[in-house]
Amino acid sequence: MQTSAIQDLLEFFSEDMALVDAEIRSRLGSKVDLIPELSGHLVHAGGKRIRPLLTLAGARLFGAINPATIKLAASVEFIHTATLLHDDVVDGSAQRRGRDTANAVWGNKAPILVGDFLFARAFELMVEADSLETLNILATASARIAEGEVLQLTSAHDVGLSLDTYFRIIEAKTAVLFEAALQVGALSAGATKEQAKNAGLFGMGFGCAFQIIDDYLDYAGEQAIIGKAPGDDFREGKVTMPVILSMQANRQTQEQLTALFQSQQRELYFDKALGLISQTNALDSTKSYAYDYATQAIAGLAGLESRTKDMLTSLSQEALNRIN
Repeated sequence: MQTSAIQDLLEFFSEDMALVDAEIRSRLGSKVDLIPELSGHLVHAGGKRIRPLLTLAGARLFGAINPATIKLAASVEFIHTATLLHDDVVDGSAQRRGRDTANAVWGNKAPILVGDFLFARAFELMVEADSLETLNILATASARIAEGEVLQLTSAHDVGLSLDTYFRIIEAKTAVLFEAALQVGALSAGATKEQAKNAGLFGMGFGCAFQIIDDYLDYAGEQAIIGKAPGDDFREGKVTMPVILSMQANRQTQEQLTALFQSQQRELYFDKALGLISQTNALDSTKSYAYDYATQAIAGLAGLESRTKDMLTSLSQEALNRIN
């Protein structure tokens, strides 16, 4: 279910998003039938389009949306979609956005190759936007996303995962593309490099807060609110902030949680793990980190006054409302 803040953004940018969607549809075309079939399976599955929305918002913070902005917004969405196709193969995921994943339908090889195709389309759009600065930002972001994926892969099931490594993963996997979307949108509308950098701070802060909140809700959320059963991260052996902070609480909790994570029947022990985590202050501390990053996000928009700024501020505040 979309929040009212996202709905406000979608309504405010409805005409521009129609242009972005048209650009996306036109770039999915290929003489190889499997490419539009497979990529369209995910692109048209009903995601929030938050990243292209942030690109448009970045432009409106400093000027007018123009054809380059539209191309960059489509490019950002292609980067995101390509990473989702690759992620689902790496994770062995069977469901996304309430539908079978591409790898569940077509196997692993085709989604990897189509993901590569979408990356190529993304870079075509960047070049057409005709700005070396935006090309550099999105190319750097793409490299960081890939680094984050590899770091997460090499850290999988590592109960000794440090908080520093956790932050590196969520910044690379989630926040860096939010940051880049706002930066390139701002630059496309004539913002200075410094203004674009400050706008990007919102994306980085919001992206980190968003991921931390998701990780919190996987232990403390209710299925009716989060749309899935809590405990997925634990059952998949993903070590996230609530677990990392609980491990730091005391030796006994560390040993007990480690044993649960390493159990061959881990999926049976979520309630026990949640009980151990709840005995520490890990969940409250996780909420505090989310608040800190959301505050950082809003600070990136300091000095700006516009309806777009107000909607972005509401977006950050509504994310926090999920854990209140």
